[in-house]
Amino acid sequence: MADTQAEKTYYKFGIIGYPLGHSLSSFMHKSALRALNLEGEYNALETEPEDLIDRIKMLKRENYFGFNVTIPHKVPISLFLSKVDEYANMAGSVNTVKILEDKSLEGFNTDIYGFIKPIENLDLKEKSAAILGTGGAARGVIVGLKSLGVTKIDFYTRNIVDSHPAIEGFRKKFPEIQINLVQNEFLNTLSGYSIVVNTTPLGMKGKYADLSPLDEKVIKTLPDDGLIYDIVYNPIKTELIKKAEKAGKKYIGGLDMLVYQGARAFEIWTGKVPNPDKMKIAALYQLLDE
Repeated sequence: MADTQAEKTYYKFGIIGYPLGHSLSSFMHKSALRALNLEGEYNALETEPEDLIDRIKMLKRENYFGFNVTIPHKVPISLFLSKVDEYANMAGSVNTVKILEDKSLEGFNTDIYGFIKPIENLDLKEKSAAILGTGGAARGVIVGLKSLGVTKIDFYTRNIVDSHPAIEGFRKKFPEIQINLVQNEFLNTLSGYSIVVNTTPLGMKGKYADLSPLDEKVIKTLPDDGLIYDIVYNPIKTELIKKAEKAGKKYIGGLDMLVYQGARAFEIWTGKVPNPDKMKIAALYQLLDE
């Protein structure tokens, strides 16, 4: 009887944000459902800030299992959650919500899991890192680097004044990490870093596509065992990644992070482990088709 019931389960997921633009999430999650022979759907649900309450009511009413959260709801969504996981608590933002049977909401930050997964075997204990940018994406990255044992992080920004409140928040939350804030103009060497992470939109498809946060001359100063990590996933090879490749440096693009965070969300919602390779292929098809 239990098996029959399981076969009839229809999984409903979605993503809320505004604007959503072109999301790869639906393709990844539909691929994961197909691979596990599960019936379901994943819907992009544009939700303006003033409509957040009504959207949450709709998701509960229409029996969604869970949903992803993107800008501008990653912080405000916490007001509606009964509990959050450790990563979400540390980052102060949520990107995945599970709707429980009693219709209460549980929040997770799978972005951090996705960020860590491709570099989990990298030895970063007591090492130094550079993070380019101090915006929302940097929150998850600093939590991920802390989890891997990094003890010093230099944040590079184009605007010291605007970035200062965020950095002070990081210093209070992570007193065990030495955190410095530096103007971009002073970034002329990467010689002291084991990993450099781009959290800015530079290189992203659209108006920033032809830009890189670092020039090749600076990239060449990265130690041979250092890593360039660009969390931008569209295009697959950003200008930063192209320059790192040309300079002979190790690099990781943002697609793996996207896929692993999605796979973790899928597991949270369904209790089933998806195949991340198939999710990645589905995302690649869409990226190459654009």
